[in-house]
Amino acid sequence: MSKNNVQKIIIVDFGSQVTQLIARQIRELGVYCELINYKLFNKNQPIGSNVKGIVLSGGPKSTLHKSAPSINKKLISSDIPVLGICYGHQLISNLFGGKTKYSKKKEFGSAELIEKKKSKLTSGFFKNKKNIVWMSHSDSVKSKPKNFNVVASSSNSKFAILEHNSKNIYSTQFHPEVFHTRNGKIIFSNFLFNICKVKKEWTDKYKIQRIIKSIRLSVKKNEKILCALSGGVDSSVLAHLLLKAVKKNLVCVYVDTGLMRLGETEEINKIFSKKFKKIFYKIDAKKIFLKKLKNIHDPEKKRKIIGNTFIKIFENFTKRKKNIKFLAQGTLYPDLIESKSFSGSPTSIIKSHHNVGGLPKKMKLKLIEPFNEMFKDEVRKIGKSLKVNKFLINRHPFPGPGLAIRIPGKINHTKIKILKEADKIFIDELKRKKIYDYIWQAFAVLIPIKTVGVMGDSRTYDYICALRAVTSQDGMTANYYNFKNKDLSEISNKIVNQVNGINRVVYDITSKPPGTIEWE
Repeated sequence: MSKNNVQKIIIVDFGSQVTQLIARQIRELGVYCELINYKLFNKNQPIGSNVKGIVLSGGPKSTLHKSAPSINKKLISSDIPVLGICYGHQLISNLFGGKTKYSKKKEFGSAELIEKKKSKLTSGFFKNKKNIVWMSHSDSVKSKPKNFNVVASSSNSKFAILEHNSKNIYSTQFHPEVFHTRNGKIIFSNFLFNICKVKKEWTDKYKIQRIIKSIRLSVKKNEKILCALSGGVDSSVLAHLLLKAVKKNLVCVYVDTGLMRLGETEEINKIFSKKFKKIFYKIDAKKIFLKKLKNIHDPEKKRKIIGNTFIKIFENFTKRKKNIKFLAQGTLYPDLIESKSFSGSPTSIIKSHHNVGGLPKKMKLKLIEPFNEMFKDEVRKIGKSLKVNKFLINRHPFPGPGLAIRIPGKINHTKIKILKEADKIFIDELKRKKIYDYIWQAFAVLIPIKTVGVMGDSRTYDYICALRAVTSQDGMTANYYNFKNKDLSEISNKIVNQVNGINRVVYDITSKPPGTIEWE
């Protein structure tokens, strides 16, 4: 089945940082979806016959502004079902004659929703006519549009869920896509299968076939692909997928930046030198990266320097190997969202990913990023289908820039050595205590501040180590892991006693948002 024939949902992106979670929810339910910028959506007419539904995302702008993003009403007035979320909810209201006003009482966080009317959209969503949802808005619908009914309300949003009385047009002021909305997936399931009547066609088998077909169409028989291999989940699965797609025309390159986890290079070399024996290459670039990062303290500069250095190393490598025309990276959709607006919408940049914001404008190699519309859990499932080594699939995410962004401020060899040792102890303890697999990501951070301590009746003046452990489903939102005090105390004692240069350990209890998972 081709991509053009598969039934799909269009997500019109107005720039929300959680738009990709809408895509994630839909794909988890086995349905293919595509994100499209609202401007492109207005231009791309007519809508294809395989489009079974349209979702209007949230966004950072206000519908009250003259320059507010909008769409042609005709595009959502056909027989194709529509679901508006947050900004999309307010936009639908405005387009159909309702009014939105700036609300003095803003809603950010959990809110109790009260059911006012039964609806196809909310079947099974409420329990005793109530549910807890996640709100994030300053503006509110103050008068509902004509021919719309109120399905649910909250204390600050009288029109929290609206539905058209004759068309399949629905909207919610809250965000059903985020983890914090209880049973939010029910909203999407009802919309997809009870309203849009779409088929479940987005399977792991289909994803693999689609990627392989796309790669084979892009790469000529005599051309080779360089896979930037870090040993993480994404690049490891990508390497296996590329091997299946182009076989001998693949070259895997692992760059030892000196910023990897303790023992990382040895582990990766052991695993990949076997299965990828004739096409696996290791480059020692520790001195190069350390020199480039000398006296650099700004995290954005670090990321961009690292990204540029990687590309230069890869391009130099291609001079020694003939016919390498493509660079393949395991960039994920969340990487793109945090680095720039993937679909061209007014999303704010949070931080550059070294695969994205760090890439030079002019590259000699053509870029292949098969996972750039996927989430890590989707990639893990593909990895399992391809029978990738379990060690590689189940390990925690590790940032491309490595430990450079886990040492705020300037870095040097001594700081890197200290952090590697502390991080190793932390991860080993999580595995020993059998809690590693319950955590999305865990790591140590070396804070560039020294404090006074006492060890062996002597004064010490050493660095602070911060521990970070979070639970998450997708890496876009996260909660800190709630350790038992005993476990934290034991981990802290081990680090302080075994790592020279650290005399104090603290634990980061910040969720995402407002914080990001990584410190830089």
